[in-house]
Amino acid sequence: MSRTPRIVLLNLVVILVLALSACAPAATAAPTQVPPTAPAPTLPPTQVPPTAAPTLPPTQAPTAVPPTQAPTAYPTPANPQLILATTTSTRDTGLLDALLPMFKQQTGYDVKMVAVGSGAALQLGIDGNADVLLVHSPAAEKDLMSKGFGKERTLVMHNDFVIVGPSSDPAGIKSATSAIDAFKKIAAAKVIFASRNDKSGTNTMELGLWKSASLTPSGSWYLQTGQGMADTLRIVSEKAGYTLTDRGTYIAQQKTLQLDILYEGDPALLNIYHVITVNPDKWPKVNYIGAKAFADWLVSAEIQKFIAAFGVDKYGKPLFFPDAGKPDK
Repeated sequence: MSRTPRIVLLNLVVILVLALSACAPAATAAPTQVPPTAPAPTLPPTQVPPTAAPTLPPTQAPTAVPPTQAPTAYPTPANPQLILATTTSTRDTGLLDALLPMFKQQTGYDVKMVAVGSGAALQLGIDGNADVLLVHSPAAEKDLMSKGFGKERTLVMHNDFVIVGPSSDPAGIKSATSAIDAFKKIAAAKVIFASRNDKSGTNTMELGLWKSASLTPSGSWYLQTGQGMADTLRIVSEKAGYTLTDRGTYIAQQKTLQLDILYEGDPALLNIYHVITVNPDKWPKVNYIGAKAFADWLVSAEIQKFIAAFGVDKYGKPLFFPDAGKPDK
């Protein structure tokens, strides 16, 4: 073969190789290794200064409240049964109906109330058939104490006696100058007068007034009921007569009566109540611990305050006035 054809053939081979190379896919370059990025430094949280409380205009300091005396803690009674002998006025006014549940709640004593005239109540104490007495017959009370049947006698409260009758006032006692004068006018007019005749404190006061008037009441005009105060008021209201009553019972019963207060205000008509514990030296089986707890409770500041307010919400006026700690004349 001549030189020229070889050269031609060689050129064709070169051109073919170049053409095949151009048709082959280009090789993929290896990815460039990027050095890892260092994490950004973490900054400490910004310290936010505490917000100052808003300044308020100064306010006046609250009024200091005096400390309240802690209520007396009563031990659980060994004998929770207690017998109270009392006058009918403390029952008929509703006072004991309010007080006794309070006493039970605070002390645990269950009080059985025997409401009779003060004379009968005092006799229950003399006989050892009651543990504690709440009565209003001072002379008879002092006699009981002098004979040793009572251990302590403590002033509790008072109200007063008034003379009530029909609004027409047939005996004219509105013009009386004293309670004694009022009784004289009633006797002279021979208008119905109802006496409890039960040796109660009220009956004792009534008999003392007749005696001071130098009169012995008798006859059809002088009605002896033998009943408590509320019942006697109802009887005399029906008969349009007069009677002597404690003010508290009259106020409590007033709406059911056709009676007015026709005489009041004589200092001799003061009506004083005492609590008496029956002497365990005379009657060892009485519940003296319970009696003393009741007597002390009655004259406590809390209960004296309750007595002062009793009746005001319902009747617009108190039925009793507290006297604990006052001189006992």
